[in-house]
Amino acid sequence: MGRVDGRTALVTGASRGIGRAIALELAREGARVAINFAHNEAKAQEVAEEITRMGGACILAQADIGNAQEARAMVARVAEEFTHLDVLVNNAGITRDALLPKMTDEQWVEVIHTNLNGCFFCTSAAIPIMTSQSYGRIINISSMNGQVPALGQANYSASKGGIIAFTRTAAAELVHSGITVNTIAPGYTETDMFDAVPPALQTKIKGGIPMARFAHPEEIARAVTFLVADGDYITGQQINVNGGAFME
Repeated sequence: MGRVDGRTALVTGASRGIGRAIALELAREGARVAINFAHNEAKAQEVAEEITRMGGACILAQADIGNAQEARAMVARVAEEFTHLDVLVNNAGITRDALLPKMTDEQWVEVIHTNLNGCFFCTSAAIPIMTSQSYGRIINISSMNGQVPALGQANYSASKGGIIAFTRTAAAELVHSGITVNTIAPGYTETDMFDAVPPALQTKIKGGIPMARFAHPEEIARAVTFLVADGDYITGQQINVNGGAFME
């Protein structure tokens, strides 16, 4: 028997990296999972096939979450297909790195649209659904780089810091609706996004992590499952999963 049997979940950006690990972990624990992806249907299908092999249930949910109409329509479709929506994991995120003097308007806007606006669009669509059932778990994936300076990532840091602030306000506003809202702030994690970082820089970053390694995506996913399965009295909080690299 899984820890979240009977629950339904939508995970944005679930075709790869941390989102993939979250979708698999929730399915392993008994949830029916909607796998959101923007473009790479083949990768999303691979996740779906892995869930099916483990005996889980899932659907694909294509949408560009940075587009308000697409994001809200997707949430509505998922809730209709599942007949209810219990868990929303706002995970999708992109980077468009550049130092501020060279950062273009397009690089700034694209990251804010996907990372921060997408979180709002999906959350605002899920709120009436969750309110009507007096139950909801919203988990926003932020980043340690929304807590500390990150050279070349002003757009990314602003989006992830914004998610932390958004989470606290949403939690306060929804506390009487049966909906909890929390954020997880991963440190540097072994994903294809991080693989693009030059090896020499990776070595330097690792040297600043007390646990002397990067996170595995599955470790972030287990924090999500904890909030869904055991976090009934937790809201407006952030869980830092960063190997001790940032301590509040």
